[in-house]
Amino acid sequence: MDFELSMEQEILRRTVRSFAEKEIAPVARELDEKEEFSLETCRSMGELGLFGMVVSEEYGGQGMDYVSYIIAVEELARVDGSHAATVAAGNSLGIGPLLYYGSEAQKRKYLPKLCTGRSLWGFGLTEPNAGSDAGGARTTAVLDGDEWVINGSKIFITNASAPNSLGVTVMARTGTREDGRGAELSCILVERGTRGFTAREMHGKMMWRSSNTSELYFDDCRVPRENLLGQRGKGFHQMLETLDAGRLSIGAMGLGGAQGAYELAMRYAKEREQFGRPISSFQINAFKLADMAMEIEAARLLLYKACWLKDRHQPFGKLAAMAKLYCSEVMGRVASQAVQLHGGYGLMKEYNVERFFRDQKLLTIGEGTSEIQRLVIARLIGAI
Repeated sequence: MDFELSMEQEILRRTVRSFAEKEIAPVARELDEKEEFSLETCRSMGELGLFGMVVSEEYGGQGMDYVSYIIAVEELARVDGSHAATVAAGNSLGIGPLLYYGSEAQKRKYLPKLCTGRSLWGFGLTEPNAGSDAGGARTTAVLDGDEWVINGSKIFITNASAPNSLGVTVMARTGTREDGRGAELSCILVERGTRGFTAREMHGKMMWRSSNTSELYFDDCRVPRENLLGQRGKGFHQMLETLDAGRLSIGAMGLGGAQGAYELAMRYAKEREQFGRPISSFQINAFKLADMAMEIEAARLLLYKACWLKDRHQPFGKLAAMAKLYCSEVMGRVASQAVQLHGGYGLMKEYNVERFFRDQKLLTIGEGTSEIQRLVIARLIGAI
């Protein structure tokens, strides 16, 4: 086994870390406070090559491996969860379905634009009454001649109403399965500006306040028949495979966020003095920092192994679920202890650690809750 990253991956880590510290860190707190999506930093991330990282150069991407992509998300999350979310959703949920299931015409139409970061694409899955039970979606798409007529709504969709949003992939009921067991689900591409399609930005979030989150409404929204993504009736399968890969990027956000919170805690604990000595020197605090470091290292090894499997086209779903679950919960524990080490200052917005504390909560809910991850893992190990 070789645990050493390639020279290219190490250079990528240093490059993204430097960018995040110089370009994102100075504006992250203000953007969070204003709940403001930054078109400028999004484009800068695109210029750095952080969109379309695993897409081949033929379609305008970077042609990198999945480990490299995860390292980039990790380094962004080390500084700010909102920017990491924009990149993670842009690649895994926006670009991913188009790359893996799109026709050649669809790939050539959309991917080059999305790989620049100047345009974003959303993944319309969750509905007000269909979260963990994604198969219970009620949005419908009916063929009328050469057009799909879509009606319904989606909620909590990332990158779908940003100023540079180009469109969204919508999972909808397109009929009844041939075996009669439930609805036939398909994925359909809907461009921004299509009549009958409204994307409304959501505000008042506890976390990821400067990422774009949307409610989507479809009112007799008509799109061409050829906007079907892949085969009709394969939408649920496409969704599951998209989430498998998406879990890796959520894991990377947990890992990077934990690393960032840990570093803030270590720095503060070494500077803060009580009873005439740095608080890091007290055994109870030193042990907290030791536990943080240990869990972060374990999370990194688990996540990187899952990505290693994906890069080698081996089954990775079980480890992806484990990595998503473990990394997100590790960030929760690390961020909580980081706030504890800051004491009262950890509760103030002028200290970045409070933002990490808020941002971590989404990771145990988004792209499959911790409860659903445990269910997935239990099935994959044959327990149920």
